[in-house]
Amino acid sequence: MSAGSGSASRSHSAKRRMPDAAFVLDTRSLGRRPGTMRELRRTVTTEERIGLDLIAVPVGAQVELDLQLQAVSEGVLVTGTVTAPTEGECSRCLEPFTGEVGLRVTELFAYPDSTTEQTTEDDEVYRMVDDTIDLKPVVVDAFGLELPLQPLCTPDCAGLCPECGVRMAIAGSEHTHEILDPRWAGLAKFASGSPGTGSPGEGAADRDH
Repeated sequence: MSAGSGSASRSHSAKRRMPDAAFVLDTRSLGRRPGTMRELRRTVTTEERIGLDLIAVPVGAQVELDLQLQAVSEGVLVTGTVTAPTEGECSRCLEPFTGEVGLRVTELFAYPDSTTEQTTEDDEVYRMVDDTIDLKPVVVDAFGLELPLQPLCTPDCAGLCPECGVRMAIAGSEHTHEILDPRWAGLAKFASGSPGTGSPGEGAADRDH
């Protein structure tokens, strides 16, 4: 998945809070000559939960950054992969489960004095501050788009039994419930409350005597 510029989901929440130092990338050694590139690999420990209601990267998780920083005329282009462990609750059976999310990012961070910076709205492009890049908003937005709204513990999760609520993975394929047509419910109650077990013919014979 690509976290492209102009994404409708972009929140730029970093503008409203202090940057997470672990996600801040210093670009001074890169310089501004277009075409200059630098590889960056870093493991970041999350200080807060990142994701959605039912699935997220938990607090204290190890996020692996494998990135390439490239100087271009308008800023620094960041490309690469971000991977992290996830914890979630299955939307079918409600059981907790763990997994991993991996995504590709491609994002331009504009120089403060560039044409891109001067001609775009705040929510259309990320910006550099004092030769640094705050990658956390990119990661937060990208995970928000990559993670499923209705996560599953397994692709074929059978969920819960609609009658008794037991997990079908535990109950097995033989688990069933006798479902009585409501139209016959009254007759069943009448039959269960009637005395004797004889046949209708036997009842008639008794009346004759």
